[in-house]
Amino acid sequence: MSDAQITDAEPELSETARIARDLIRFDTSNRGNGDANPETEAAEYVAGYLRGLGLDPVLVDAAPGRTSVVARVAGADPGLPALVLHGHLDVVPADAESWSVDPFAGVIRDGMLWGRGAVDMKDMDAMILTAIAELRRGGERPRRDVILAFFADEENGGIYGSHYLVDRHPELFAGAGTAISEVGGYSIELGGTRAYLVQTGEKAMDWIRLRARGTAAHGSRVWHDNAVTRLAEAIAALGRHEWPVALCDTTRELVDEIAAILGQAPQQLDPEQVVLSIGPAGGFIQASLRTTTNPTVLSAGYKHNVIPETAEALVDVRTLPADQPGILAEIRRIVGDDIEIETVHSDIGLEAPFAGELVDAMVACLGRHDPEARVLPYLLSGGTDNKALARLGITGYGFAPLRLPADLDFPGMFHGVDERVPLDALDFGHRVLVDLLRSY
Repeated sequence: MSDAQITDAEPELSETARIARDLIRFDTSNRGNGDANPETEAAEYVAGYLRGLGLDPVLVDAAPGRTSVVARVAGADPGLPALVLHGHLDVVPADAESWSVDPFAGVIRDGMLWGRGAVDMKDMDAMILTAIAELRRGGERPRRDVILAFFADEENGGIYGSHYLVDRHPELFAGAGTAISEVGGYSIELGGTRAYLVQTGEKAMDWIRLRARGTAAHGSRVWHDNAVTRLAEAIAALGRHEWPVALCDTTRELVDEIAAILGQAPQQLDPEQVVLSIGPAGGFIQASLRTTTNPTVLSAGYKHNVIPETAEALVDVRTLPADQPGILAEIRRIVGDDIEIETVHSDIGLEAPFAGELVDAMVACLGRHDPEARVLPYLLSGGTDNKALARLGITGYGFAPLRLPADLDFPGMFHGVDERVPLDALDFGHRVLVDLLRSY
């Protein structure tokens, strides 16, 4: 990104919106398996901003170009456990032909900021930076030490980001007890009632590879030992498998709260019916009620008239935290013994109580800025860098507070086309985070 792009502040934009726009203009697309556009330029932009606030950021490269940034902000009470306030700098790729704007131009249109990362999660990165800036410029300290972290490689499970730092540089997070990051705190509409979803847990993750083997032969043969056919049968069986609804403490509380707001009797309805009755956000929450096993990539063969020896498929497996140990055994039963299963990447599930000092502070802050709204817990069907921090005993929540229009399908834009966030929602989130840093 050129200097002109970095400094070209549009007069009508708040500082939070401008920084989010600037970050979107760094194409940090992460294609997985180590194939990613470097995060270094974006990391240096963040580090420069932090230095301008009088902080001393540490830049860590897990591999060439794969840079994360960490900085500590001294709190008023150093005896309190520190809070990790973290985001990630990488994004999933975007197919520009499918978008109505250039996904890496940071376009302002219809009162919104458009671009890859506007939702996941350069919006929150900007809110973190300007919340700290407001305190620093006013000569204030947060109530407790705050550890700011901007990780590389979250979209690849954090191998070159959060997990690398936790493994190699755990001292950067010394004294931390809690963490706040993405995919929580945004508002949804429930029958005319605005509610904010605070993420108190996330599903476990297993990225697996299925491999079928057969015998290579000419494509014109009558041939029953075909690896592609064998894999296709396994993938169809797994992809169509209906995993049962299984509630944990978080999802049970969420279903009961939704039913109460909508005037339903949860004991008389299927939990999935309750969730889907709330509209677009229900599709996002639905996946938190059961295991999912979605085939995502197929690979086989090299020529039209050659039957290949092997065929492979990648499957994204997400399980409830308590169910992870037994799911692979069930997948083995579904696909059959002649299919090889290789675990490419695995990570834990998390579930924290919707209670305690941090939760009370988040609920109170939202109440002060949107008094009529409700605040509910939910389980994220995906994953965040909180998984890595959990290995250090740090309890993580998702809290990127955004007050959104009722008709905006915000959850549907995670990894989707035409990501966008309202400019006034960014400023709302900034104010809530400043309040939280003062009070928690």
